[in-house]
Amino acid sequence: MESPTQTSYLKHPSAQPIRALLQDPTVTEIMINGPSQVYVERDGVMQKTTARFRSAAELKVLIQVLLQPSGREVSAASPYEDFRLPDGTRGNVILSPIALNGPVVTLRKALGSVATVADLIRRQTLSNRMGHLLIGAIRARGNIVFAGATGTGKTTTLGIFAQYIPDSERIITIEDTAELHFKQPHVVRLECRRANLEGRGEITLAELVRNSLRMRPTRIIVGEIRGDEAADMIQAIISGHHGCLAVVHAASPEDTIFRLETMLLSRGLLLPLWAIHMQIASAIDLVVQHEMLPDGGRKITRITEVSGVRENQVALRDLFQYRRHEGGGEWFCDGAKPRIADKCERMGVPLPPEVYAEGTG
Repeated sequence: MESPTQTSYLKHPSAQPIRALLQDPTVTEIMINGPSQVYVERDGVMQKTTARFRSAAELKVLIQVLLQPSGREVSAASPYEDFRLPDGTRGNVILSPIALNGPVVTLRKALGSVATVADLIRRQTLSNRMGHLLIGAIRARGNIVFAGATGTGKTTTLGIFAQYIPDSERIITIEDTAELHFKQPHVVRLECRRANLEGRGEITLAELVRNSLRMRPTRIIVGEIRGDEAADMIQAIISGHHGCLAVVHAASPEDTIFRLETMLLSRGLLLPLWAIHMQIASAIDLVVQHEMLPDGGRKITRITEVSGVRENQVALRDLFQYRRHEGGGEWFCDGAKPRIADKCERMGVPLPPEVYAEGTG
């Protein structure tokens, strides 16, 4: 149950136009497009509501109320910002005149109803066998990238499976806007810092990843890789820091690898492309691909292992793939023993062969 301090913003008069939406458990996202237009997402489908603000000034008051818990602010000089609320809701705001229709606020509510692997299975986000595979990979200190487009459930899935990291480990989370919460006792949470109005004081993801290596981590978890921090995380893994987890925005496992290659190249590393391929192949064990289907359902459509380098390319093999057909779809496994199974055996958490047996489910 949320404490009063977690949801105190609900009591502010400026929240009145969207208070019912914020309290509605069927609403997963609220999109305020200026004072006179509010959309919501229910079951993956966007719907226009009758909610509206009396003026842009009233909406700006709400923006200040929402930003206050995180200590962040927006202004003409810095007109957009990400933030989080104490109850886990994530937000983004962008002001006019950058936003032509008035201030725009996007609020993605924490899915309190999705907290366990069983919840994911019940929602048909993944199959029971896929759940067993990922739990084994987490326990065996596999390096896993959770990929997909915005709103497909990547961070939720990462947070759920990270619960299987043993309590004996020291977990360091690194995020642009902190939203991950773990129950393990030894967790250090780091968050980036924006530059001030004079352009000073910025602390980047890459800097935090580098600093975390001096903090005696046993697990490094990066909320989203999108730039220089990719090189730092890859270097951390190949230097012995296994069990790393990260989120990447990518449309497929192939695009995930391409994005990582691009990030490493943009870092200006004086390495040939074949060496970058070797580093990625050595560092990453699995890519967990998320998609939102046309009916609004969120699914893990592929669990793909990185199986080395072939013909100067990072080689990928699907362990599970969601195959659509008329009336629905199902997950298929080709039955070949995955490389991660060998890692699980070495770490003393063997995967039963039925987990990766050929067939559906």
